[in-house]
Amino acid sequence: MFPVKRLLREALSPRRVALIALGMAITTFGLFNIHRRVDVTEGGVLGMVLLLDHHFGIQPWLLTAVLDAACYFLGWRALGTKFLIRSGVATLCSSAFFRLWEFTGPILPDLSAQPLLAALLGGCFVGVGVGLVVRQGGSSGGDDALALVIAQKTKWRLSRAYLFTDLTVLALSLTYIAPLRIVWSLVTVTVSSLLIDFVKSAGHSEKRQNA
Repeated sequence: MFPVKRLLREALSPRRVALIALGMAITTFGLFNIHRRVDVTEGGVLGMVLLLDHHFGIQPWLLTAVLDAACYFLGWRALGTKFLIRSGVATLCSSAFFRLWEFTGPILPDLSAQPLLAALLGGCFVGVGVGLVVRQGGSSGGDDALALVIAQKTKWRLSRAYLFTDLTVLALSLTYIAPLRIVWSLVTVTVSSLLIDFVKSAGHSEKRQNA
């Protein structure tokens, strides 16, 4: 038991848990108030789930479980057990905050008539929220795990890894989704990818220089 307790203590300081929770609160707030209501199409794992469901009729719950599990397995192999533990905390926080937002109901106005504003704001919420989680060494879902592994193996910037996975799925989604909807999704994933990279990296180079 002692090694397990020690591992949990090293992986989950109170400050780290608080920042992961804050990140998931921001992320889920944007997803609930903007993405869900405006119907912005996603890239990454969620976009692939929607794509395969449309073309092959595979149940989304099954696809999500399989694809997320595969991405987390890759993340565990490349980034270690602490990454997996922190990602598990993020998943629990995500579920809790989604329940909270469902209880409170929508707080922001419906932006369906302003898709560009919705795409920009949605990207900001996801970018800042997920960026906080990734900065703490975790991930908010399979998309993050896959992007982190790609960035580590290819030495790409994290934003490039996110864009690579998102743009690949969005391009394939043109087989069944109107191009205009893809444009708004492209705005969202571009903003969120750049912000995730910025939030994760902010201050790190300065700290290294001052060390």
